[in-house]
Amino acid sequence: MEREAVVTRRMPGSAQQVWDAVTDARNHARWIPMTRVRTDGPPRVGGRIEAVSGPGARHGGPGVVDRMRIDRYDPPEAGRPGIAVYRKVGPVMHGSATIVVVPDGPHGAVVRWSERVHLVGPLPHAWTAALLAPVFDAMLRLALSRAARTTDRRSQP
Repeated sequence: MEREAVVTRRMPGSAQQVWDAVTDARNHARWIPMTRVRTDGPPRVGGRIEAVSGPGARHGGPGVVDRMRIDRYDPPEAGRPGIAVYRKVGPVMHGSATIVVVPDGPHGAVVRWSERVHLVGPLPHAWTAALLAPVFDAMLRLALSRAARTTDRRSQP
């Protein structure tokens, strides 16, 4: 069984505001250190994302490439949670990221962001997933903390 990084956080703003912020990968470069992100447009099923992470990545330098495809994109609706699934398609990592946004009253939502990731290559997937899970856990905690500040500003009158 592969290890999974999972972070859950209540965030200010309507479920739709929170959904729009956390599922749009174009926002992630502001929240994830040393990372630049390129997408082929707004999030949608089939949409493509490329994140590059490394010391100089934000300024065009090289880094670890994480290519993703959006396999599911169901926004929250009528009190139902929203679910987005991003499939990691290489060249370095395979696996998936899932973001679930659950409405929590008119001015809040609970986000559950999980990453189940392993390295491509000869090592057993379970080993590399176990090595990556704590790194992704820390990254997700930081990203959701920074995202909460963004949604808090957006929810202000």
